[in-house]
Amino acid sequence: MAEKLHFALVAPEREVFSGLVDQVDASGAEGDFGVLAGHAPFMTALRPGKVVVTNDGAKTVYDVEGGFADVTPLGLTILAEQATLVTA
Repeated sequence: MAEKLHFALVAPEREVFSGLVDQVDASGAEGDFGVLAGHAPFMTALRPGKVVVTNDGAKTVYDVEGGFADVTPLGLTILAEQATLVTA
């Protein structure tokens, strides 16, 4: 079984999602990126766009209106200005 990534998506009013996933794809200020477990640490600003969470073959899509993404050895945290579930 592949290693899972801990992912948290946080908007000002609430934690939108927190859990273990296979991959997260997002729109960074300098281009789109994907994060898997064990990814090298980095931090980037986000531009408005989609955050796609893949887990066990299923995709969940959120609309995000900017914010920041922080990848650490513990996982990925996205602090979004606004986040709305599009499809589950």
